[in-house]
Amino acid sequence: MSGLLSGSPLVTLTGAAGVGKSVLAHAVLAEHTARHGGTVLRVGCWDGPSEGGPAEALLRAAGQADAAYRDTARPLARQTAEPAGTPSRPGRTPTTSASAPAGGTAIAALAAYCRRQRATVLLDDCDPVRGECARLVRRLLRADPSLRIVVTARGPLGLAEERVVELAPLAVTLGEGIAGPAVELLAARTGTAAPELLVAVCQALEGSPLAIALAAHQLDRMSLPQLAAQVDSDGPLFYSGPAATVRHTSLHAAQAAGYALCSPTDRRVWARLSVLPGDFDPWLAGCVCAGGDVPAAAVDGALERLRTVSVVERVRDAGGMHEDTGAALPPRFRLPRAARDFGRAQLREAGEESAALRRFRQACAALAAEAQIAWQGPNQQVAVRLVEDEQANLDAALTRPPQDAEDALGALEIAVSLWFQWAACGFRREGRAHLDRLLLLCREDTALRARALWLAGYLAAQEQSPAAAQALLDEAWTAAVLHADTDGLARIAHAHAVRELYGGDTAAAVACLEEATRHQARDPWFGPGPAHSWALLAIALAPLDAERARAAAGRAWETRHSDGDFWLYSTVLYARALTESAHGKPTAALRACHKALEAKKLIGDPLFIAGVRHTLAELRRTVRKGPAAPDSGEETPWWQRGGPGVRARPFFSRLRAGS
Repeated sequence: MSGLLSGSPLVTLTGAAGVGKSVLAHAVLAEHTARHGGTVLRVGCWDGPSEGGPAEALLRAAGQADAAYRDTARPLARQTAEPAGTPSRPGRTPTTSASAPAGGTAIAALAAYCRRQRATVLLDDCDPVRGECARLVRRLLRADPSLRIVVTARGPLGLAEERVVELAPLAVTLGEGIAGPAVELLAARTGTAAPELLVAVCQALEGSPLAIALAAHQLDRMSLPQLAAQVDSDGPLFYSGPAATVRHTSLHAAQAAGYALCSPTDRRVWARLSVLPGDFDPWLAGCVCAGGDVPAAAVDGALERLRTVSVVERVRDAGGMHEDTGAALPPRFRLPRAARDFGRAQLREAGEESAALRRFRQACAALAAEAQIAWQGPNQQVAVRLVEDEQANLDAALTRPPQDAEDALGALEIAVSLWFQWAACGFRREGRAHLDRLLLLCREDTALRARALWLAGYLAAQEQSPAAAQALLDEAWTAAVLHADTDGLARIAHAHAVRELYGGDTAAAVACLEEATRHQARDPWFGPGPAHSWALLAIALAPLDAERARAAAGRAWETRHSDGDFWLYSTVLYARALTESAHGKPTAALRACHKALEAKKLIGDPLFIAGVRHTLAELRRTVRKGPAAPDSGEETPWWQRGGPGVRARPFFSRLRAGS
């Protein structure tokens, strides 16, 4: 910023409440005047200047003579406070044309004073009178373009001469093991302390300087471990401490000051956005915020206004392209924690929290359904990217306690729609945990519950929990018969095959898969269809019968739903690799195995990838050295190897394979 002062007449520092705009402006101007001389002429616009507004306060700060102040300040204040053409209020004497010269005289006097004193004008905290400040700045720069003016506000003035510096929260770390300025700020108050606790507190406070300062003040009454536990759960909204201004004595006061300046519509949108735990696009914002007294068409405008005044952050601009698919990406926004906590308090006070949470879960159900359809479409990476973008929102929709039975069904619908994320992309344990919990809440015998039972059993089979898989699949079979769901019966046979294959009973697995392949899927949008049963049959037959395995792999590819099914493609290629390897063709097996690995990396699944890599390493050794001597012990199946890198992780926490 110091460099901008010499190259731009107007510099505006913007950022969220408590990010340190005024502190930085004062520090930079102090350094600037120490190096180059001169003075700073400051007006605190949120401090409550007198009737004349910032113009009168600036004149008074400049120490103008009483006569000049009386004759020129009030006309100038009226001119800067009212746009041209503003009708006179009843009972008020209209401003006469004679005031224009007086206003010009005041501007000239201010400009002359600043030149003589080499003064930099600081209009601090302009938000309550931003329009007046913009008009005052325009007139000052018109009178003397060489003036230097610094403005701090939550949003820019919108002038052509303005250079905007947007302040972000302090970085918590600067790399592994390197403390960032946020940690240093807290450590200055705590002294010697456990680094992990300092980092935990600063991360929970999202690097906000005001939040960190207020949290540090709480150490007079609690220990650092207690503080770390509390900021992560309760939130620091009502922490208080000494401050130069009333609105900085707590995060609640800082947010309330900005909230008071918003329009009623913007306030409602702010409050309703608080149910979104992660970043979001305009569509999701519209789903959650529209309704009642907020028309759908008004949400985008409110979102942009809230972004302009630093309530909402934009985390991704519009117009970007997806790196894998080339699809255009919409902008994404985020409500920082302090603004989110404040908005949630307003939502509860208005009695709207329940309705907003219900709309949020319904919107997430629509997102999950969209991802499910995209998964079976021409490019499964679209589905993977959609789930990655919305992971925080989907996680919250799955884990927040439902309000009633209907709301619980909405959560179960999300879990079932994301079947591919659990079963094909490697999040089996997480999927089982969600399904087990939600099935206890959804006892009514519905088609949705039948699908959920199958999915839970399928995941249990993949997790090599045969007893749990058997019990769930038995219950799913009863439900499928009740609902005359032939697709469901085929999926149950497929899941039983996985259970038997992982249990080492290849003959039983083959029989189940042959039964599954006889069904013609009526619903191609859910679960592994006949093509995947053929592919798994090829894997089961690979070491036993090369011709039947090749035929099954061919049938799998012929019955595919789309050419972009990387899950099927990787499974077919892996079956081909096993077939060629089992029948003495390691070079062909190596080529197929390498292609299977590359295809699977596009959608993930660490266990499958670890198994394929193990097979790939064995094939490379075979190609180099020839087949190994027979081993008297049984070979461990690929799905039981995995290696030390495969471990349980939280929902959606895994990095994409190959990244």
